[in-house]
Amino acid sequence: MPLTIGLTGGIASGKSLVQARFEALQVPVLDADQVSRDIVMPGSPALAEIAQTFGDEFLLASGELDRRRLRGQVFGHPDALRKLEAITHPRIRAAMMRWREAQTAPYCMLSVAILIEARMHDLVDRVLLVDAPVEFQFARLTKRDGIDEALARQMLAAQSDRETRLGMAHDVLDNSGDIATTEAAVDELHHFYLRLAARGEPHAAGLRLPHSVNSVTIKI
Repeated sequence: MPLTIGLTGGIASGKSLVQARFEALQVPVLDADQVSRDIVMPGSPALAEIAQTFGDEFLLASGELDRRRLRGQVFGHPDALRKLEAITHPRIRAAMMRWREAQTAPYCMLSVAILIEARMHDLVDRVLLVDAPVEFQFARLTKRDGIDEALARQMLAAQSDRETRLGMAHDVLDNSGDIATTEAAVDELHHFYLRLAARGEPHAAGLRLPHSVNSVTIKI
């Protein structure tokens, strides 16, 4: 089984940009968001369980899950969120384990926004955190994604606090700067992970670069 990196980040931290760069470098990446969509396809056991738990009003006329409506239902309501996660998280976890075990590249990546919150970090050898200040996250949610401010605040409150994420991460990429610098940092991390994989040292002391806006800092 190859070296496995867990890519994570707070909501609207820019994780998708980082993931896209790794994919451009031919790194196998499994996106938990896509897995979460796959497991609730019409006719799936997970979707049936969601409908039974929350009601048929959370299904679209097509039979698909009304993800936007369900998101509004669970954020800010811990009991509802726990019920949803009890349905989806075991299935997502099982799918990621099957995929990881089938990989043959030097290293692979599991992209999970709530890797730490969902306690799935035991599936990976190293955690790479895409970090951005909360004000950047809020601006991206409201301006880029068109989410109203109240829901954006609820979504940010539902994630683990920034210090917790930083404390759990092996590697941190500050994504508050420009795209070119972020992509250069990903390239550096890619070569670093290839070296770790070749040496069979998943927990070795890491690369250190200057810590500035959009720099990469590697935690030892």
